Amino acid sequence: MKKTLVLLLTTLCVWSCSDKTENQTETKPKNTYTLVFFDKTQSVDPNNDFVKNKYSAAIRELVDKNINTEGDILEVYYIHENTSKAKALSITSRTAKGDTQGLSPTDLEAANNVYDLGIKKERQIIYNALIKKLMENNTSASNSETNVSASVPVISAAFDTYPNVKAFFFSDMVESMKSGRDFHRMAPISHDQAEIWAKEDVSKYKNYNLLNADVSIILPFSPNTSSKINNPNVTDYWSIFFDELGAKRVNEL
Repeated sequence: MKKTLVLLLTTLCVWSCSDKTENQTETKPKNTYTLVFFDKTQSVDPNNDFVKNKYSAAIRELVDKNINTEGDILEVYYIHENTSKAKALSITSRTAKGDTQGLSPTDLEAANNVYDLGIKKERQIIYNALIKKLMENNTSASNSETNVSASVPVISAAFDTYPNVKAFFFSDMVESMKSGRDFHRMAPISHDQAEIWAKEDVSKYKNYNLLNADVSIILPFSPNTSSKINNPNVTDYWSIFFDELGAKRVNEL
């Protein structure tokens, strides 16, 4: 009898905890939260034809894929000496896809056409806004240092509200801080060194959550750029760095 009672109480507890977990999950919006980081230091020139074309295409693709319905959020931050405080743009999608259940084929087609037209127009507005931010010059003193790692608190904060967070880095990813890593002065010379440094540096951000973050790195280098400039060990460093913080995947685009 006692065993039966204990089993019953345990089962009820599991159900109760499960319901609470589901309710907590349901309170979070299902929308996508997209973070775009534009490098505004001296090492990335958006006026370069190759960079401008590559970045414009990547921006078009990320907008088309991640702005789909009312409530989707896209924010832009500038990478420089004060990255975590450099929010440059915040946009929330307003185009809703209405409930089409029970509509006749004719009404369904009309509703889909209205949505398609609305989302296409909104995506173009957002794309134009991002291109404007991409091309904006930074002539202040903040362009002398590159603090890519300061993006971690920004990405982590997004997870406080949204379960689906994507981060896009339009940068050469060359960390260059007077009080931290300076890849201009000393870059990793091998994959093994990149791994050691990344794991050392991750310890500074152990209290931040990047679990399941989707990270994409869009480098400004053409295919024939030498390894001295487009250092693969720097890319390895960031791949390991974000992986150690729990990122779902790290893509180089």
